Amino acid sequence: MHVPDHFLNDPTSAVTGALAVGAVVWAVRQARHETPVSDPEATAPRFSWASAKDHGGAPAFAATTALVFGLQMLNYPVASGTSGHLLGGALAAALLGPARGILAVTAVLLVQGLVFADGGLTALGTNILLMAVVATLTGWAVERARPRGAVKIGAVAALGGVVSVPVTAAVFSLLYAIGGTVPVAFGQLAGSMLGLHALIGLGEGLITGLVVGAVAAWSPGFAAIDARPVAGRPAVFALGALAVVAAALLSPLASGWPDGLESAAETVGFADAARSHAFETSALADYGSATGLSVGLVGLIGLVVCASLALAAAPLLRARRLATT
Repeated sequence: MHVPDHFLNDPTSAVTGALAVGAVVWAVRQARHETPVSDPEATAPRFSWASAKDHGGAPAFAATTALVFGLQMLNYPVASGTSGHLLGGALAAALLGPARGILAVTAVLLVQGLVFADGGLTALGTNILLMAVVATLTGWAVERARPRGAVKIGAVAALGGVVSVPVTAAVFSLLYAIGGTVPVAFGQLAGSMLGLHALIGLGEGLITGLVVGAVAAWSPGFAAIDARPVAGRPAVFALGALAVVAAALLSPLASGWPDGLESAAETVGFADAARSHAFETSALADYGSATGLSVGLVGLIGLVVCASLALAAAPLLRARRLATT
């Protein structure tokens, strides 16, 4: 659901950009308060893997960011001529909590837009608002609403993924109704977007549930939707390994069909409104297809860039020390 340039007019893009900046600032501030580093043994619920020694859960934050990037490369068919890909918000929320989840997906979108020409530059704020903010908070709200101890973590995360995708599609439909550059019937747009993204949401839920369930089994008690998540090398290694498998080995098998947004735009009649990306001629544009680079190799480059960006940002998320009395 990467929105290209000029689907939305400039005023609407400016507003979504301002909202995205506000959400990211909130997420940074919130992340600093999620785990007090002065008391790493506290019994209060913690919503990240931060500890007193790792500058804000840097390894887990980087591994999760890389994993979201890798899994987003895996377009899967959902209908004749239409594919979908992971948004990643529900997955990031399940692993990191809402604040770090927003920041992890934001990092992925920045790398995709600036390095791989995936998603418009003027639409960057829109994409962050939709995929990093709306999808993550929706997934988190569903995940945290579960009956305590009654449902497996993987199943809860899967439900969050299923719900997050059509909700995000609905928000895009509303934004387009407000500031779309080509007049279309709102009912037709919303029907097409919701119908396709309900199917895509099933894939999102399946991937999210399998990943969270598998890593939870490998490293019990790791997830943010647990009452007491704890950091652990097994979980970080598992996330990193899954990211490499997705980006390097499975990405060449991804579907080449248009994704849900592209398909809906063609059906409703505003696909031609998209402008070419400013970086469309760069060596890594469209994940190397323009220059013939191996998509698996490009995927590995993307993992390194995403993980490096997350590691660089992690010290900014270090929890504030609590004053002692």
